[in-house]
Amino acid sequence: MPKNNDHKGTEKISTTLGRETNFHGILKFRESLKIDGKFEGEIESPGFLYVENGAVVKANIKVGSIVIGGVVRGNVEASERLEMLATGQVYGNIRTAKLNIADGVVFEGKCEMIKGPENLSVFSAPVGELKKTLQSV
Repeated sequence: MPKNNDHKGTEKISTTLGRETNFHGILKFRESLKIDGKFEGEIESPGFLYVENGAVVKANIKVGSIVIGGVVRGNVEASERLEMLATGQVYGNIRTAKLNIADGVVFEGKCEMIKGPENLSVFSAPVGELKKTLQSV
């Protein structure tokens, strides 16, 4: 079984839901979280989420960045970066500014690339579209 903890952001994980953990509900955190067990509900954070190989997450996820090595069932929005490891499985739509998908990933859904604030040009789009873009950032 491959280890997935050599990826950007994993060295500073502050909280872990262990393999034996089953968590249901709304999960909000600030910095970083690693899920090794099972989670069902909703996840929201400006920080970093790591879904380890073997973890099962049934949730709509909205985070700053995410690395997926386990199974995610639900929509995922990562304002900065989304990475799917070779062991990752995603069943849902994804939205992100940067995307990295390894060989072997299972992905069933739609992908939408969003612009980060550094790519936003106030002269390139109508006002309504700018407001929509700003709300998603």
